[in-house]
Amino acid sequence: MEFGFDTFISPLTWRYGSDEMKAIWSERNKRLILRRVWIALAKVQNKAGIVSDEQLADLQAHAQDIDIERALEIESTIHHDLMAEIKTYAEQCKVGGGVIHLGATSMDVLDNADAIRLKEALALIICKVKELRSIFAEQAVKYKALPCMAFTHIQSAEVTTVGYRLALVVQDLDACIAELESLRILGKGMKGAVGTRASYKCLLQNTGLSSGDLDRAVMAELGLEGFEGATQVYPRMQDLRVMHTLDSLSCVLAKFALDFRMLQSTAIGEWSEPFGKSQVGSSAMPFKRNPINCEKIDSLCRYVHSLVPGAWDNASLSILERTLDDSANRRLFLPQAFLALDEVLATARKVVGGMNVHEASIRRNLEAYGVFAATERLLMELGRRGADRQQMHEVIREQSLKAWACVQEGKANPLVDLLCSESSILKYMKKEEISRCLDASDYYGDAVLMTERIIGK
Repeated sequence: MEFGFDTFISPLTWRYGSDEMKAIWSERNKRLILRRVWIALAKVQNKAGIVSDEQLADLQAHAQDIDIERALEIESTIHHDLMAEIKTYAEQCKVGGGVIHLGATSMDVLDNADAIRLKEALALIICKVKELRSIFAEQAVKYKALPCMAFTHIQSAEVTTVGYRLALVVQDLDACIAELESLRILGKGMKGAVGTRASYKCLLQNTGLSSGDLDRAVMAELGLEGFEGATQVYPRMQDLRVMHTLDSLSCVLAKFALDFRMLQSTAIGEWSEPFGKSQVGSSAMPFKRNPINCEKIDSLCRYVHSLVPGAWDNASLSILERTLDDSANRRLFLPQAFLALDEVLATARKVVGGMNVHEASIRRNLEAYGVFAATERLLMELGRRGADRQQMHEVIREQSLKAWACVQEGKANPLVDLLCSESSILKYMKKEEISRCLDASDYYGDAVLMTERIIGK
């Protein structure tokens, strides 16, 4: 079976996501894992004397002989994908084919296989988040003492540093890493049709092996912990926890990308994405340098977020011991969430690693608006010298409004001169002291210290 560009194929198949993540969620990898589960079950049953050495060896000999074409051919007739894979495997195993899936129900195999894939996918995501964290940290240290205007309510506020801004993303990423690493992915175990292990208890009579022993031994073979109890499926709350964790990470990266887009806007112009020599910004406007990578990050993060309700519905609407109405959507949202986030991480790595910090624009904005922020320092110093805080607040407010009017008319900011000429302030401070207080270039508090402490963690 081949798919080309003459039919619908998901952008996650060819445009987005790494080869490693695609391999984890590939149909071939899924079927290889299914055979791992069947072999693990046969190994334990071999110890109980139910499966012979020859049968087990036959299953192991054909573990890699995936034949998707044959399985799909069988499925087209019997309309059961797992049974089609069992029959395909059994055709290859002339000796051991008859003991494949002995005592098991479909979800004993499928849910354990999904748990293995979830572990593999999470391990890859964690690795990539840590790599991204390192890139953020490197840039945060580089720019830890570069002052810039901070914005609240999307209005210029006080002064922060470029590095401190980036360090706050590192802090959020650290929380995401901790959340990702705390996820314990469990398999269903080998518990049978409704989770009671009845089939295994029957099968293991007089073998000296209990159904619980078999359950735990198969999980040990797979390197996977199992839930203590389950229905026909593992609790779908596990999928919801995974999706919530991926959603948290996507939220952190979406906010960063949106902030980057704001700072790249021509009105601010302090940061910009890397831009290739031959890159085209717009089909209509040749001069454009749009933040397409950050826009892609926001778009894909929004998509990851949109997938979470499906996991919630599956967990809440799985009636009694199980219904099949989660099967089709889980084939979609689990791989899609990981693949979309995988692309987000790769794009964020490119953006942060190659970001342009335009110091001239940063100085321009600081010179235009920083003095307003530094009035707080002047107010603190006046209070320290015995001035009436409320009276001084009103004086500074009135002069600031005059200065804002000039700035809005495109004139130079006159606030320093206005305040240096204010008689009520001159009672407490000399002109050079007032001017020094109104220099905002170093008015960023403990930003450098806090950046170092965050990165040091």
